[in-house]
Amino acid sequence: MLRVFYTGFDLAVIGVLLLLAMLFYVRVYGETVVSRQAGKLVLDQSSVITDSEGNVLRRIPLPESGYRTMAQLEEMPALLIDTFLAVEDRRFYSHQGLDYTGILRAAINNTVNFRVTEGGSSITQQLARNLYLNRDKNMLRKLNEASIATALEKRLSKRDILQLYLNQIYMGRGQYGIKAAAEYYFGVSDLKKLEISQIAALAAIPKGPSIYNPAENNAVSEGRRELVLGIMQQRGLISPQQMVAARKQKYQPPEEAETEVAGASYIDAVLKEASRLTGKSREELQTGGYRIKTGMNTDIQKTLEQAFRNTDVFPPDGKNQQVEAAMVILNHHTGEIAAMMGGRNPQTGSLNRAIIDARQPGSAFKPIIDYGPALESGNFTPSSIVPDRKQSYGSYSPGNLNGVYRGQVSLNQALQQSINAPAVWLLKQVGICSARQFAGKLGLELPQEDNNLSIALGGLHNGVSPLKMAQAYSVFASGGMFNEAHTISSITNAHGRVLYKHVSSQRQVISARTAESMTFMLRNAVNQGTGKKARMNIPVAGKTGTTQAALPGVDSKANRDLWFVGYTLDWTAAIWMGFDRTDKDNYMTAGSGMAAALFSSVMNKAIAVRN
Repeated sequence: MLRVFYTGFDLAVIGVLLLLAMLFYVRVYGETVVSRQAGKLVLDQSSVITDSEGNVLRRIPLPESGYRTMAQLEEMPALLIDTFLAVEDRRFYSHQGLDYTGILRAAINNTVNFRVTEGGSSITQQLARNLYLNRDKNMLRKLNEASIATALEKRLSKRDILQLYLNQIYMGRGQYGIKAAAEYYFGVSDLKKLEISQIAALAAIPKGPSIYNPAENNAVSEGRRELVLGIMQQRGLISPQQMVAARKQKYQPPEEAETEVAGASYIDAVLKEASRLTGKSREELQTGGYRIKTGMNTDIQKTLEQAFRNTDVFPPDGKNQQVEAAMVILNHHTGEIAAMMGGRNPQTGSLNRAIIDARQPGSAFKPIIDYGPALESGNFTPSSIVPDRKQSYGSYSPGNLNGVYRGQVSLNQALQQSINAPAVWLLKQVGICSARQFAGKLGLELPQEDNNLSIALGGLHNGVSPLKMAQAYSVFASGGMFNEAHTISSITNAHGRVLYKHVSSQRQVISARTAESMTFMLRNAVNQGTGKKARMNIPVAGKTGTTQAALPGVDSKANRDLWFVGYTLDWTAAIWMGFDRTDKDNYMTAGSGMAAALFSSVMNKAIAVRN
């Protein structure tokens, strides 16, 4: 008997010690985890990018490839909150993280059924598991879950825990939280407009998000919704009549929204600009619940994307590369970028050719570096006569196309016919320093490597982007006023606080006389010169640009870059065409008239849809 007594005593002591150790573990583990990973209590949520009218262009997915839109408890109807409590944790306000009654009931039912049919987890435990743990079913995970739940109850108020839970919980189909689910399944953004049947459907989901979400629209999901409606009626949340009426309602998915504007290039430019303006990383901007309002004109963007899908408007592809293109359209009165394409088939994260300074502008650069500075100097007008003859400037000997020289021409004629010799002569007369300063006023800062006469014909060290070319020409279009090209109108954080709002810094950078004269000359270049294919039934001013491939063993007519930059009364646009890598197997024989024709096609349709 003594031996049995001592053995029992020893076992009891060991049991007590194990219990104390477990209690100590539960107390310490949860506190440690929550303290070290406090950032998990701030939920990521999808940022939203809108067009100029506030229409949603893109909800940015979270790292887990889902979507979350945060909502405060005050935004939720009381019936929604009470229903979730009734279904998931009816003793939420009376326990301290662990519902012992629920745990005991689940243990008994699981024993009776000889399998795990109930979990008994409180809302706090569910939150702890979703935030910090995996879904493995073992005793250690349940112990850790209980420990973290206890720590959360000590750190947070019941209100905070409930709000976190309702925003964090997975609701199927890539939707996280009540608000995202309501928008996805029912098209309801204002949660207080949810109907009883919709609330029941939402509360039915957490038990099995993949099978109980209403979009499955089958007997299983309907049965779960009816069970929830029964609980709502039993708890006195709705009347029997309301329950019967709600059960009769069939799930109606929201009308499918119009296919999203792809806008991959535009969105890429927006995120780069937002990062520069706020100092936040791309990831922070995508997951911080920001609302970024842009200047995108959806109709013009759609028109541009539709045009880029037409292979007939582009030169033939090369042996192993597709001819690429990029285009930017901006409102020169405001500087807002209305539309952008960074490639023929732009994808998220792909090369955005519209904003990279990488291409040689050819003769499209002449108004910026030759004729503009000459007019601004006051020593030249469109009718001024300049020499057109073969000249050498040290080791630099530029030549006219086809070797034809006219002796002398007017500035207007020289630009209209894109003659090289007068352009280089003008730059020499004005001075490279003055010309570079003029270009800088148009937003084109040239490096020291460009301190040479070859820039007169668009031979640049780094190249230039369609965006910067459009920015420069927009100054001519707006009477000499500089409006900084931008994609973003405002940035608002998840709490509605405005972090950034674009304020126009419009300023006169060149004389109105210079801008007027340049517009006169560029309209002649379109009406009678190299840009004829850009003509429309409204006045168009613009300039083509071509750079030769200059590859050994390749046709001398082979081209590397094709440009057209021009403007109407309201819009300025720049187009580039070419191969990413020009070589003996991939070059163009088409001329810049193709870029001019695309300008006309896009702008005609853009103006039509806007009107």
